[in-house]
Amino acid sequence: MRPLVATIDLAAIRHNYAFAQRCAPGRHAFAVVKANAYGHGVREVVEALAAQADGFAVASLEEARVVREVNAGARILLLQGCFEPSEYAVAAQLDLDVVVQGAEQAQQLLASSLPVPLRVWLKLDSGMHRLGFSPEQLREWYARLQGAAPVAELNLLSHFACADERGHPLTEQQVEVFLDLLDLDFARRSLANSAAILTIPAAHMDWLRPGIMLYGATPFAGLSVAELGLQAAMSLTAQIIAVREVPAGDTVGYGASWTAARDSRIATVSCGYADGYPRHAQPGTPVLIAGQRVPLVGRVSMDMLTVDITDLPQAQLGAAVELWGAQLPVDEIAQACGTIGYELLSKVTARVPRRYRNA
Repeated sequence: MRPLVATIDLAAIRHNYAFAQRCAPGRHAFAVVKANAYGHGVREVVEALAAQADGFAVASLEEARVVREVNAGARILLLQGCFEPSEYAVAAQLDLDVVVQGAEQAQQLLASSLPVPLRVWLKLDSGMHRLGFSPEQLREWYARLQGAAPVAELNLLSHFACADERGHPLTEQQVEVFLDLLDLDFARRSLANSAAILTIPAAHMDWLRPGIMLYGATPFAGLSVAELGLQAAMSLTAQIIAVREVPAGDTVGYGASWTAARDSRIATVSCGYADGYPRHAQPGTPVLIAGQRVPLVGRVSMDMLTVDITDLPQAQLGAAVELWGAQLPVDEIAQACGTIGYELLSKVTARVPRRYRNA
């Protein structure tokens, strides 16, 4: 088989979930497993957390179905709510917690004839201006939904725009907007994402929503996973599949965009952008071979990339290559590529086999 694998350490995910709980003692936490558990495999992650997690959060009914198949009794939060009126009946059948983020969704919910009422989370637009009710609208819909036949429990939820930028003034404003609604008799409240769990105790409320921190990546540009006390869950590893000598002045890769400044040894590695490695990664982006960093050279291809191993004479055909993982943080690679760890992890494609440790 092609020598490329994403190895997932499920013990690290359990560690990171427990860490979130320790940050906010006494609170409950929805483990966010949308987007195939950020690329880690939703079935395996849900199974790994089955005895530990208070619930799971997903983005769609399709994702909710998968979680329900794996865990019959889990509490599952549908983060964007229902997109069609008919989906409310499906949500009831699946016994979901459902976000209601706008008047259209609220009206469709009230018009629904459901086999059982739903646990509903009204979403407050506290300042991100992406989804949710304004504070005034939310008070109006609270009055209309409280005690309505399709509603078993009415809760409050919002989402931060800048919690990953410590000290950003909008974060404090959002907390204040949220707290201004605490006079309403909601059953449960949820505000804290990973960044807020780690650094904003005032936002912890009743239910946490740890996402990126579960997978051992950092939400902060200036704080590493090691500094936060988290453990990396995914290691993406490939192999050297060819080695060639490239004379000074010759070029490597598509577009002849990289020119050897010296006589060089160039290794071709079995990973490319069709596997999820970013095509826009710049020359100099590190990979790890035999515990030593070597730089990417040339453009990333669909199935391969090339690195300069001139200064690593022990690197030979078949040598293991870590693209990111426990020794080379995904956040460092993301920063070198002008993106974030969330994107790199969630874009590891289905053709990359996942192998699981500590199930």
